[in-house]
Amino acid sequence: MTDEHSPKHGISPSLWILLGGGLVLGIVMAILTIDWRQPAAPSSNSSSGLFSVADPVAVGQPAPGFSADTPDGNTINLDDLRGSPVALNFWATWCVPCREEMPAMQSAAERYADQGLIIMGLNAGEPATQVEAYIDILGLTFPTVIDLDGSIAAQYGVYAFPTTIWIDAEGVIRVRHIGPLTQEDIERYVAELLEP
Repeated sequence: MTDEHSPKHGISPSLWILLGGGLVLGIVMAILTIDWRQPAAPSSNSSSGLFSVADPVAVGQPAPGFSADTPDGNTINLDDLRGSPVALNFWATWCVPCREEMPAMQSAAERYADQGLIIMGLNAGEPATQVEAYIDILGLTFPTVIDLDGSIAAQYGVYAFPTTIWIDAEGVIRVRHIGPLTQEDIERYVAELLEP
């Protein structure tokens, strides 16, 4: 006598489909969670736009200098900001947590401007018109440059958005914060940068 609830011929086709779908989903999730970061500095023969792998700068090390253009074509050089504490905020328009933290970043840019803090946005190589529209919609007034080829993010070992690098007035990295910032985070980091 056979049990009428037990399969007669092994695994049913619908279970095979379910198992196959789970396997595909698992592979996709594994690919998405692999740490693809390749902190890099431009190689000496980087005419092709490729970068040689290097260790990212760490807290306590000097912040690498760079020049990049704002969406309207003005160039900002990080070295020109020496003497002021700087927060480099790496973001993209498609990044939901980036958008969520922007009001707090704008508030901090206004609140701490008289103490010399400069917040600078670094967009992830998106078109200037798209970046300008985003800035206008959110009412952002702090300077933003476009990291056209990702070389600045590579220099700083940035592999997730948002990431904010807090640099003191002497040009030394004091904090690397991965993920969205809260108002409390910002106040804590600013206090650390402004301490005598």
